[in-house]
Amino acid sequence: MLPYQHHLVQGIVSDGSSPLPGVTITLKSSKNNAVITDYNGHYSIAASPKDTLIVSFIGFKTYVASVNGRNTIDIRMQYDATTLQEVRVNAGYYSVKESERTGSIAKITSKDIEKQSSPNVLGAMQGRMAGVEIIQDSGSPGGAFQIKIRGQNSLRSDANQPLYIIDGVPYSSETLGATLTSGGSPTMTSPLNSINPTDIESIEVLKDGDATAIYGSRGANGVVLISTKKGRAGKTKLVINSSTGIGKVTKLLDLMHTDQYLNMRRMAFANDGITNYPANAYDVNGTWDQNRYTDWQKQLIGGTAQILNLQVSLSGGSEKNQFLLSGNTRSETTVFPDDFKYKRGTVHFYYNHISEDEKFRLNFSAGYTSQKNYQPAADLTRISRTLAPNAPALFDQSGNLNWENNTWQNPLANYESKFHSQINDLTANTVLSYNLTANLVAKANFGYNDLRNYETLTQPSTMYNPSLGLDSKSSVLNTNLTLRSSWIAEPQITWNFNAGRAKVETLIGSTFQSQNTNRRFESGFGFSSNSLIYNLASATLKVVDISDETIYKYQAFFARLNYNFEGRYILNLTARRDGSSRFGPGKQFASFGAAGAAWVFSNEAFLKNSSFLSFGKLRLSYGTTGNDQIGDYQFIDTYTSTANTYQGITGLQPSRLFNADFGWETNRKFEAALEIGLLNDRLFLTGAFYLNTSSNQLVGLPLPGTAGFTSLTANLDASVQNKGLEFTFRSVNMQSKNFEWTTTFNISANKNKLLSYPGLESSSNANRYVIGHSININKLYNYVGINPQNGAYSFYDFNNDGQITSIDDRQFLVDLNPKFFGGIQNDIRYKNLQVDFLFQFVKQQAFAYLPAVPGSFTNQLGSLDNFWQSADVPADYQKLTTGTNSALNTAYTRFKTSDAALEDASFIRLKSISLSYDIPGSFSKNIKSRIYFQGQNLLTFSPYKGGDPEFKLAGYLPPLKTYTVGIQLTF
Repeated sequence: MLPYQHHLVQGIVSDGSSPLPGVTITLKSSKNNAVITDYNGHYSIAASPKDTLIVSFIGFKTYVASVNGRNTIDIRMQYDATTLQEVRVNAGYYSVKESERTGSIAKITSKDIEKQSSPNVLGAMQGRMAGVEIIQDSGSPGGAFQIKIRGQNSLRSDANQPLYIIDGVPYSSETLGATLTSGGSPTMTSPLNSINPTDIESIEVLKDGDATAIYGSRGANGVVLISTKKGRAGKTKLVINSSTGIGKVTKLLDLMHTDQYLNMRRMAFANDGITNYPANAYDVNGTWDQNRYTDWQKQLIGGTAQILNLQVSLSGGSEKNQFLLSGNTRSETTVFPDDFKYKRGTVHFYYNHISEDEKFRLNFSAGYTSQKNYQPAADLTRISRTLAPNAPALFDQSGNLNWENNTWQNPLANYESKFHSQINDLTANTVLSYNLTANLVAKANFGYNDLRNYETLTQPSTMYNPSLGLDSKSSVLNTNLTLRSSWIAEPQITWNFNAGRAKVETLIGSTFQSQNTNRRFESGFGFSSNSLIYNLASATLKVVDISDETIYKYQAFFARLNYNFEGRYILNLTARRDGSSRFGPGKQFASFGAAGAAWVFSNEAFLKNSSFLSFGKLRLSYGTTGNDQIGDYQFIDTYTSTANTYQGITGLQPSRLFNADFGWETNRKFEAALEIGLLNDRLFLTGAFYLNTSSNQLVGLPLPGTAGFTSLTANLDASVQNKGLEFTFRSVNMQSKNFEWTTTFNISANKNKLLSYPGLESSSNANRYVIGHSININKLYNYVGINPQNGAYSFYDFNNDGQITSIDDRQFLVDLNPKFFGGIQNDIRYKNLQVDFLFQFVKQQAFAYLPAVPGSFTNQLGSLDNFWQSADVPADYQKLTTGTNSALNTAYTRFKTSDAALEDASFIRLKSISLSYDIPGSFSKNIKSRIYFQGQNLLTFSPYKGGDPEFKLAGYLPPLKTYTVGIQLTF
């Protein structure tokens, strides 16, 4: 081949673990001859044998490769920390370069999400973002998570949820269903389970005033922006990802065995002066086998959950048209001893079109989710920890539930009561844009969401002891139907232009939104057969408990002005005028705004060529956001139908008092932050201080009983402050062709404080809040030791009146909010092997596990020993009682709400680990394969004795540790 003769060179560009689409390849001899890799990272270009390829891509170092007569050149790109500052971050209505960002925005991408196996979007974020505290509610399939972004702003616990936006469509996180149909979970059904994490491209969390003010009344508690995956130009690509896994409870309590338990019981009876054991003391009076031992935790919650997941996606397109179609199915069983299961199926579609003149753009995305959850109506976690270790067997010799001559309530009988839910959820979004001129773009965003949730909870007669003689006439069915639909339309205009050496970006737009919610809660009592229990029409008595419709309407106008002078001095101004139907006339509208400024001092002439400082930025922001999370129709007097009739006519009864004077909660946010990059950004540190103050609190003011209502919704001139520090650190520890190692670290500390509350001393909250302390404080007794005379716990008498009372003597204040929390992530690659692991850590206190007074018919922790016996022998625990000694009972109740009941519940947890291997030269050159292992919650280091330290609700199933193996094929 002649040195000047061109031939086709082709190959695949990757980052070492996956192909890179959109990479530019040019020839050194002819910069005008350039190609772009397709979705599979594939490229082909005509080059001479002695030519040189120049490969470039944002976020990666430029790669140079000599052709040397080769026909195939595969290229592995290396990340460039410096150019990562050029990556654009989604800020909602606009995007901004990371280096030019004036607000506080935390981000994770699909690469982070795919390294863990959590089925919930919040679980994928846990431990990865500074200032974002996430706690799992339950280990049951379909369980919910709680989230706080920079603390709790509102006195109302249900008004601290962030705003969720999925591809431009607001997504309500308000729980579904009703308490009576929520099954064994501590909270009602969360709609966030409809979001499939494997469909997500990135998640951005907006935290400060500059980032959130453009969302106005909905941004007080932060904004979570979820962008789903999109198709890219290139060869059609098929990806199949299949995995299977198992789940186990993270930690079982170390409880008493039979000998220790029975010794405790006998000593308690002796202390109470009871020598003849009562007839109902089956555990010690010989009725139950006193040599029997059952680990009830292993029996009732110690099973193994089976997890199956299958994801298939098809994508590709041309430069003008791109598409992506994906489907996912996931099923999970439970650790409970029965055939319970959760199933979820999702479909995601994306289409993008660009006109030939590149002026018109159409972007369409849609997602549909179907969930089916079949769970026990009762969570047996609590009873698995309290049941006597010598309690009878669950089944008799015939395989039927064992009632042991009516001496106990068989715990498995609770599983006859079952919870079913069916959720169908559709979210769709269309964005139309047209370039009126080179710098003037008109855009309109249209979104729609439709969610349908149907839940049932059955209580058949078979859940009761047969000796009671109950039949299907005693069976009960509770049903709940929730229909929620919303639409949004947002026309916008952007105008970008240069003003001398400065760049100016402007945006104006408006929002029109409506949400309609219908609820119907019905109960059926008495059936001719339990086989008809799911047929409400078969019930003897049918009751409509709730049947209502609520309509929420929202309108806003917003604007943004961004001024950027030479990439050094940046000013970002946002404003929004909001209107909400949740407020009365004259109070429906409010204005919000923010200002953010940044100084990129590394672009100054005296630092621009520094070999040590590669990036430096100081940013400040201040803004106001609002909160209208109070529910609908709170300002008007409303009436509801009553079950009572008069002369055959159903009447109405008042349900809410009129008060049109209350208005918006307001949150003022200030932040100062410093970003430093060293040694070509191989070391990158961000430190931020924030101060948020929420005022004009919307609460239910208590009313006297003579008013006929317990409270009246109104504004309270109370202020809540959250201030804190956040630090993030990223280091590129090693970077070579075959080996890469990066570490990311984040830590956050938030301090919550009630600044003011006029009239607190005379209000019903006088014993709940204390000015100058957290709104989540607990008032506790101050434990002083065991009284040597009677062996009972004793407490400090704060007012010295000779009596211990709750109002006067529970004055020891404790804040159970975490002192700090964070995570440390390591990503290590050696050739085709990739290892990623995340440790999550929390510094906190929690109440110890204290189920009932020791000595009663309840199992206890095995560590309980050295109970009080006499005045001259030191003891760790008070005198035992079976529950008949009122003084000891009272002392124990106070002990549970004293400072002595607190334990260090800090923990370090291996939150997730991922080990993957790209099989070289697998089936063929057109098929790539990757095998992987993933684990969640595998190791936990904590001094806490009460179970899982993250999960503090002792009566519910804690989070599971899961082990998953899978394979991914790319065609």
